[in-house]
Amino acid sequence: MQQTPTGPALDAQDESLRARVIGKLNKRIITFAFICFIINYLDRVNVGIAALHMNADLGLTSYMFGMGSGIFFIGYLAFEVPSNMMLHRFGPRIWIARIMITWGIVSAAMAFTQGPTSFYILRFLLGLAEAGFAPGILLYLTYWFPARERGRAAALFMTATVVSIIIGSPLSSWLLDAANGLFGLKGWQAMFVLEGLPAVILGVITLRYLVNRPEEDTKWLTPEERTWLIAKLDQERQAGAASSRHDLAAMFRDPRVWLLTIVYMFNGIAVYGVIMWLPQIVKQLGNLTTVQTGFISAIPFIFAGIGLIVVARHSDRTGERKFHTAMGGLVGGIFLALSTYASSPLMGLVLLCICAFFLWSYMGVFWTLPPQFLQGSAAAGGIAAINGFAQLGGFTGPYLVGFVKDQTNDFHMALLTLAIFPVVGSLLCMTLRTKRTDAAQTAENAAPAQGASA
Repeated sequence: MQQTPTGPALDAQDESLRARVIGKLNKRIITFAFICFIINYLDRVNVGIAALHMNADLGLTSYMFGMGSGIFFIGYLAFEVPSNMMLHRFGPRIWIARIMITWGIVSAAMAFTQGPTSFYILRFLLGLAEAGFAPGILLYLTYWFPARERGRAAALFMTATVVSIIIGSPLSSWLLDAANGLFGLKGWQAMFVLEGLPAVILGVITLRYLVNRPEEDTKWLTPEERTWLIAKLDQERQAGAASSRHDLAAMFRDPRVWLLTIVYMFNGIAVYGVIMWLPQIVKQLGNLTTVQTGFISAIPFIFAGIGLIVVARHSDRTGERKFHTAMGGLVGGIFLALSTYASSPLMGLVLLCICAFFLWSYMGVFWTLPPQFLQGSAAAGGIAAINGFAQLGGFTGPYLVGFVKDQTNDFHMALLTLAIFPVVGSLLCMTLRTKRTDAAQTAENAAPAQGASA
């Protein structure tokens, strides 16, 4: 008669099964979401590279460019919560495909910008089209990943934002010269067309590739793996049901939602202020070509990607979330301020690299906080609301840099102003009431085994 495993043997069997399942989820879901987010972020921020030529061609001042860069996030905010609620209702597969196809079309249409007014309109429409993609994927991850692995899963997904810049800055700057004359367009116009088309193609692929939930037909999981995953997710949902918000109205009344919104927004002010203006800041370091500017602009984001992964792994291992989130903003803001006092351009770049390591590190860990007190439709709406309203930081950062530079003719003063916000956000984050969940405690106790599921 075959004996059922118990004690350490059962734990070892469960960890082996967990490792297999999470490995498959990483390959199937994270890899695809990662590639899509690279294209998404590239189409969002490539305007910073285009500005090296576009601003002169269209007669855009620093103020106009800052306004146009930031107005994207007003459109994003307007449709963020409705988009995530539609995703929750109609399913990720159809809705994410819809988002990708429409943003790809609008991004390519940026090639036909004629002046400030059309620049503002197209950036606003691009925000509307992209709204819901990032929070939609973050919500989608909660459908598939147990709580113990969500910090790392979110961090791997969010790392695409920095990989997009690492790849996109040199690529976009190269296209400004290499694609000049293609289709009868100027280099920056051809760049928008060529970088918008992949989103449309991936959107069509998404319609056939994504599976909404583990309960559906998942041929890439064995019956044992699928049963384990569904049971684990159900167990966690039931365990958190008593202390979590479930309905949308209750979510909006929860002060923790608004506190996290402010924290994320304040970090976003610094993040997007740096992203949108860094190519122009780097261009002033010396007599650099467009391609050289693109490569140097990518360097800080290599460190940003490292910070995202390292901090998320440590947070998953210890089960602690709030302190890891807060320290990213605090230390990142301090080094952003210090970069304005650098004695040389090289030292300024080094300090910006350290700033990027910490300032971006909060992105993965931060998104483990809302599911601690939101579930169901409240989770869909809450994640979208936090990410959506926080996008005001994406408007404020670029606009603030443009405004301060126009007033002072000094990028250093603009960066010093940006640095205040993540520091204040980190202090607010420390006031959040959270609890160490059973999943977090399990993660702490099972740290040696977790490496197998990376």
